[in-house]
Amino acid sequence: MAVLEGLEPERVFYYFEEISKIPRGSYHEKAISDYLVEFAKRRDLTVYQDDLYNVIMLVPASEGYEKEEPIILQGHMDMVCEKKEGADINMEKDGITLMHDDRYIYAKDTTLGGDDGIAVAYMLAIAENGDIPHPSLEMVITVSEEVGMEGANSIDLSMLKGHRMLNLDSEEEGVFLSSCAGGLSTHSKIPVSFQMSEPLKWYELSVSGLLGGHSGCEIHKGRANANRLLGRVLFELEKEITFYVAGMEGGRKDNVIPLSAVALIGMEDLEAARAEAVIGRMRETVRAEYGKADPDIEIAIREVDITLKSRMVAEKPCLANIITLLMTLPEGVQDMSMSVPGLVETSLNLGIMKLSGDHLFLQHAIRSSVTTKKHYVADQVERLVTGLGGSVERKGEYPAWEYRKESVVRSRLIALYEKMYGKTPVVEGIHAGLECGLLAGKIKELDCVAMGPDILDIHTTAERLDIASAKRVYEFLLEYLKIKDEG
Repeated sequence: MAVLEGLEPERVFYYFEEISKIPRGSYHEKAISDYLVEFAKRRDLTVYQDDLYNVIMLVPASEGYEKEEPIILQGHMDMVCEKKEGADINMEKDGITLMHDDRYIYAKDTTLGGDDGIAVAYMLAIAENGDIPHPSLEMVITVSEEVGMEGANSIDLSMLKGHRMLNLDSEEEGVFLSSCAGGLSTHSKIPVSFQMSEPLKWYELSVSGLLGGHSGCEIHKGRANANRLLGRVLFELEKEITFYVAGMEGGRKDNVIPLSAVALIGMEDLEAARAEAVIGRMRETVRAEYGKADPDIEIAIREVDITLKSRMVAEKPCLANIITLLMTLPEGVQDMSMSVPGLVETSLNLGIMKLSGDHLFLQHAIRSSVTTKKHYVADQVERLVTGLGGSVERKGEYPAWEYRKESVVRSRLIALYEKMYGKTPVVEGIHAGLECGLLAGKIKELDCVAMGPDILDIHTTAERLDIASAKRVYEFLLEYLKIKDEG
């Protein structure tokens, strides 16, 4: 029996479960892309698949809607793959295990992929159903959205005729998004020289238990960044003891606030007790600082059994550079919007850190609704890194999606929402990036709004999709598709 069997709308959740069986992390979308192409071919739909595995499906208008303006429905097929520590799953090869209670769908030990699997499920349920009234639909399903919107940046949309689009990649019911921040990713490297250590005792220094979250949606919530906390702990240790670092690692995605970070450190026997004391104090300090925003932070050190007591370790000047960088790089919210109360304007997130080979690698996700501020923050990162002898490469830049004063799509959505629910929806911008800005650059005068059901704690293992909300949003979407230009 299917896990989601019996939930409504039945076909939406059927397809959500089907695509959840297919591994679809960013850069690993071929299998899900081929599934979508086969779906279209079985139904004699015109389908396009490019070299990156973006997919476009064209669904003919239903009877009586042949002369209506086409509607573009858009979402992405990739998901952020995060799992709980120790979870027995390879997310590059295994599908996720769905579960649900009376209110939410979630996944066992992993992210759910509701962002943006629910958009794909909505589109497939509509495409297969010949009884749903709608104009011709142009369904655009992109790849690699979660790692810089590379699919949207490269996709060819020349075959499309529509100029009105619903992006289905929002996570709050009753909120219609009409603008978003732009962004880019910085890949920084600072050189690290290594030397052979004296025989030492070896310890794993770990920062764990953090909430993490989406670096666009949760960056303003004051949650801790595990990579930065690890640097801070090393700074405090450096004040009181002599130690060596053989390796460091934290985070897997630049757009996810890292949940944990770890360092392999070596020290003499006599230093261990003092290290425990420093870490105990840091644990108390950090828990007091983040008591409400991130209450379960754990900082710990444990001895590890390593046969070779001498190892290659970072030379002391290089370790000093690493600690300096982690202590001084800007992080988190940098500016709030002056025009939209409560909206983050500019931020950055140190999502990935790894000490290996001959360098320390750092990857930031930088976001801003002001292009010059976005570049300014990237310049700050670059100045600090290059000042320590390193280099920075900027990748995956995407534009902000600017608010459109006149919008047929937005006005129809608002009127329909008021009619169906008797209240006015929220229209706002978002600090997270959406593909609308890139696609607007490819379709002249694109009129677009982003919407979706309630999905909580996206990009974390606590991610969950509200079942009732998903049903309401689907029903709302079907009603929107019925609207005719003359009516």
